[in-house]
Amino acid sequence: MTYEIRNQVALVTGANRGIGKAILEAFMEAGAAKVYAAVRKPESVTALTEAYGDRVVPLELDLTKPEIINKAAEVASDVSLVVNNAGVLTSTSALSADAIEALEYEINTNVYGLIRVAQAFAPVLKRNGGGVLVQVNSIASLKNVPEFTTYCASKAAAYSVTQALKQILEEQGTAVISIHPGPTATDMGDDAGFEVADPPELVASAVVAAIKSGQFHQFAGSMAENLGAAYRSFAEEMIE
Repeated sequence: MTYEIRNQVALVTGANRGIGKAILEAFMEAGAAKVYAAVRKPESVTALTEAYGDRVVPLELDLTKPEIINKAAEVASDVSLVVNNAGVLTSTSALSADAIEALEYEINTNVYGLIRVAQAFAPVLKRNGGGVLVQVNSIASLKNVPEFTTYCASKAAAYSVTQALKQILEEQGTAVISIHPGPTATDMGDDAGFEVADPPELVASAVVAAIKSGQFHQFAGSMAENLGAAYRSFAEEMIE
């Protein structure tokens, strides 16, 4: 299921920095009519509204608060393209004293947040002709890194939910896409201590390419592409 971004109305969570900001800017370049910059603090996207004018609409959205997500879906009732990018990460191993607390924190945003967004916006996408739901997952959803055990576990759960949404939303004509970046040079990546990381613009380009091609899996970056190549046979035969 291919899709054109030009003249469409999109929403990007976590659009004030990093990958989300790069995706919003890529949508602007691709000709989107309007993009809702869905963030916890709408004032954090002032630079984007100054750059793009009323084509960028600040919108309050917190993945941990269902009532705010539902309100955002009422405001952004014209969207046909939703990108759930926002997420959290901790450097927590399975034997860390706070492993359970860290996992609960990450699941609340990375997994429950995805489900909340899907539940709120699936009816909106259906009313607007189907559209696309993009979930920014990670190669961490496929391969666990011990020092980030809980984050990887949350991303694996999010990827599993994304697979389910692919089948569920197909019935209403909504394409679902799972993006899997490798280490990315963002504030989150810096906090995690990534020594080698791809620019967020590379991930944004992968998102645009996946939307235009309709490909469910999209791997962004050399590390991600290598992992994706190893995973491809199973992905194509068992998931896609």
